[in-house]
Amino acid sequence: MALRFLRRNGYKILYRNFRGRSGGEIDIVCRDNDTLVFVEVKTRTREDFGRPVAAVDRQKQKRISRGGLAWLRMLDNPDILFRFDVVEVIITDGVKPRLELIKNAFPLSKPYLY
Repeated sequence: MALRFLRRNGYKILYRNFRGRSGGEIDIVCRDNDTLVFVEVKTRTREDFGRPVAAVDRQKQKRISRGGLAWLRMLDNPDILFRFDVVEVIITDGVKPRLELIKNAFPLSKPYLY
């Protein structure tokens, strides 16, 4: 569902479920025009405890940042724009799933630099 949503929003999908050797992980690696985008997908059935993006805490951001840096190392650390987005998927019984894209959801986690 998230892949179709991203494609409809003009993203070019490059890879799914990337796992870096350093322990980093990325749900979807894609391109939005000239920007490399690392996407975290968060799915919830209810919003009683907040929006799905709220589950992307500091620890999770660090893991995603490590994955992004591992991907960039595979490309020999190019001089390229990149960002971290989140796709929220809210699935409620009897209602069409709602997807929302949060661009630039968080910066590269400290202490990482690029």
